[in-house]
Amino acid sequence: MSNPSVLYTREGSVAIVTLNNPQRLNPMNEPLCHELLDVLADVNRDKTVRALLLTAVGRLFSAGGDLNAGAFAGQRGTRGENTLQALRTRVAPLIAGLRELPVPIVVGINGGVSGGGVGLALTGDVILAARSAYFYLPFIKKLGIVPDYGATWFLERRLGYARALALTLTGERLCAEKAEQWGLIQACVDDEALPDAAMKMAQQLAQLPAHGVLEARAAFDSAHRNDLREQLDYEARRQGELLELPTLEEGVKAFFEKRTPNFPSRS
Repeated sequence: MSNPSVLYTREGSVAIVTLNNPQRLNPMNEPLCHELLDVLADVNRDKTVRALLLTAVGRLFSAGGDLNAGAFAGQRGTRGENTLQALRTRVAPLIAGLRELPVPIVVGINGGVSGGGVGLALTGDVILAARSAYFYLPFIKKLGIVPDYGATWFLERRLGYARALALTLTGERLCAEKAEQWGLIQACVDDEALPDAAMKMAQQLAQLPAHGVLEARAAFDSAHRNDLREQLDYEARRQGELLELPTLEEGVKAFFEKRTPNFPSRS
């Protein structure tokens, strides 16, 4: 493709995915969704990938949904019907696919992120943001529609009901520093330090046991649904299985040998 919306490169065991339409501020449209879905398929197939770094080029990470009439072309219905179809057939597989990816995801937010881009950015397991970055939800205030791309799911879990709803209703920008204070992201770093910090984090997470990210996500998702006794039982059942895996033996051996564990790639 001569002008891809997404760049896909590798640095060792880290897959680097870069939103690459800076002239249009990396809009969330059909080409972007298609290309990201292709990347997910590649990462799932390539067992040598052990972490994914998602970032963007330009002054914004993403300006959000593409409001042009042709954003999701080739459909004959109304705007609402076409959007419903796109959200179900393109967006849902993309966002769910990222959350189900069997490798940890680091997101490096290089600039402002708006609308549907917020949901994409929040798929990360670890999120770092440049100090100049911000989160903006114009859905209700500007358009009278609800947040999409999973933003309601992520924001309520990361911020709680009150803050998530207030951000949605007011349409106020949430700066990176406050996003860090509120627990929406892992860290806010100086703009020039973001690329190195994000890559360093991705390389760190690439050393995890192959099943580690799936187990960690599942455990905290379970905790969100369960009461305390149910979660204690969940933890006990998972430990009963995980303690039988070879990764435990390697971890114990590395501990006594005073070295970093050497966990194998995905099989």
